[in-house]
Amino acid sequence: MAVHARPAAFEGRDGASYSVEIVSDETGERNRPFTAYLLFVRWRAGDPVASGHLETDYLAHADSEKDAIAKVGALKLSEVRSLLDGLIARSVESDRQTAATEKRWWDAMREEREGDA
Repeated sequence: MAVHARPAAFEGRDGASYSVEIVSDETGERNRPFTAYLLFVRWRAGDPVASGHLETDYLAHADSEKDAIAKVGALKLSEVRSLLDGLIARSVESDRQTAATEKRWWDAMREEREGDA
């Protein structure tokens, strides 16, 4: 970001494009009042509207917002890419698990009718 004055962008392992932004929050903790993490915004090809996002856990804590952001900003692009790849992998696995446990609407309706009989 410092070199190009814009957020970095990556192609995710899922084929989507992602831009990344460093986000900071106040923690409410006296010893480390600020934290920062990465927010990846997903863009689909040809679509000017964001189609989703992924975010890391907190990556840095500091006494000031500026310091927390600087710590995350010191990550190498390869490290940021690795974090994105891990988030995508977990998201895909979570989607698979959800799909495996969800019933199709017609199966749920049939079971409901059978329960009334």
